[in-house]
Amino acid sequence: MTDAPAPRFLDDRLAWWAGHRPDDEAITYGERTWTWSEWDGRVRRAAGGLRDLGIGRGDVVAFLDKNHPACVEISLAAGSLGSANAIINWRLAGDEIDYAVNDSGARVLFVGSELMPTISAIRDSLPRVETIIEVTPDGVGADDYEAWLAASTPMDRPGEVDEHDVCLVMYSSGTTGRPKGVMLTHRNMVTHTVAAHDGWGFDPGDKSMVSMPLFHVGGSSYVLFGIHDGIPSVMTRDPDGASLGWAITQGANRTFLVPAVLAQVLQSGEDAVALFGRLKLYTYGAAPMPAPLLRAAMEAWPQTDFMQVYGLTEVAGVATHLLPEEHRDPEHPERLLSAGRAIPGVEIRVVDPATLEDVPAGEHGEILLRTPQLMAGFLGRPEATAEVVIDGDWFRTGDIGRLDDGGFLFVEDRIKDLIISGGENIYSPEVERVLAEHPALLEVAIIGVPDEKWGESVKAVVAPRPGAEVSEQELIDWCKQSLASFKAPRSVDIVDALPRNPTGKILKRELRRPYWEDGGTTV
Repeated sequence: MTDAPAPRFLDDRLAWWAGHRPDDEAITYGERTWTWSEWDGRVRRAAGGLRDLGIGRGDVVAFLDKNHPACVEISLAAGSLGSANAIINWRLAGDEIDYAVNDSGARVLFVGSELMPTISAIRDSLPRVETIIEVTPDGVGADDYEAWLAASTPMDRPGEVDEHDVCLVMYSSGTTGRPKGVMLTHRNMVTHTVAAHDGWGFDPGDKSMVSMPLFHVGGSSYVLFGIHDGIPSVMTRDPDGASLGWAITQGANRTFLVPAVLAQVLQSGEDAVALFGRLKLYTYGAAPMPAPLLRAAMEAWPQTDFMQVYGLTEVAGVATHLLPEEHRDPEHPERLLSAGRAIPGVEIRVVDPATLEDVPAGEHGEILLRTPQLMAGFLGRPEATAEVVIDGDWFRTGDIGRLDDGGFLFVEDRIKDLIISGGENIYSPEVERVLAEHPALLEVAIIGVPDEKWGESVKAVVAPRPGAEVSEQELIDWCKQSLASFKAPRSVDIVDALPRNPTGKILKRELRRPYWEDGGTTV
């Protein structure tokens, strides 16, 4: 849909649209809308402002706020200087923010007004940060960021900047300890944008809803799709129902969100379901999609295309996708449970985790990926990088899965979540898929807990639907109808809600902790 040259840098397409469609809408955020020319001008001024603060090639700045176009502007501006934006999870506690900002080595810190009290409390613990610039949600009044932009002189990309320069530092969720900074280059991000384009491409008149948190690779990679295609984006500050509904009323008709949002919409009544029916494409990922929820969504929105993506921060986002037509393929309904096939440029192997030898087709093993999207490494952690990037740039995902004869990848479990009971391997998603079909349940998680006889036994932790009642034995019997007895839960905890991280993943480590504390491990 464009004659634009193939991009090499994060900001190439923004500059192209600014030159060829200067007055067209580029992005809407709250009450403010910018054209391509205006948005590019803001990025160029941000680059000049960073240069004046002493930021250059190889440096890092950090951004801490809810979703805001300023975060994208700083990513593009820093990248154009050969420096990187470390986007910090705004939901972290003070000591966790302290760790991430210091670990990144950021010299300039952009902070949302709502987060300023947190930064003020830990300011003395951030010795490397030379400048703090406050960003208000609406950009009015005493907005340090807007004043800084207005006072800055625009600057183009210096000639020495290279496509292999790191432009983003994305921190992992930290569910198994301190998060690591994933260094992503211009080449990683641009390759991802182009390779993952199938099924995600926009048509004239479309608008992209950007609601995934920008501190997550799903947010910071997805926002580049609209920029790549020259399609307007509608960004929400939060991914709550009211904000998403507002974005749809503004014309947003394609989006990427976690599956939990679908569940919330389907329970919000006919008006909400009808409003979300305006979406042409709903792409989901970052957390498992229960089969009953997906079927209910496809039935509720028969005209909406659904696409699943599987990927990791370390590969800049998407590695495989299950395309819309594959969601409704009557010849292969079993593939609805798959993560689809590799996107262009991605190679997949499934290996024995111990020997790293390939396993036969259809058998379980660790998923390995090779792709130009692969990170430059973990920031400041060459040893940790060497543990996961092996033999010819193959990346060890830590996920267990299998490939069918059509190349469709089934992601079964995390290696750390594999349950070994009496010598039998039990994959928690297999049990979760069965349990999720029970009509009384809203959320399910399967974990392994200590067992004196079997080493580990299977435990279910479930949250019932509002008003529903169900017993432990009923759920155990339900599973035994469809699973071998050794796979069925031996015990069930019934709770109000399951703990999740900001991107919607259930925190199994938190569920396991009470059972493994005495043993000094959480598996």
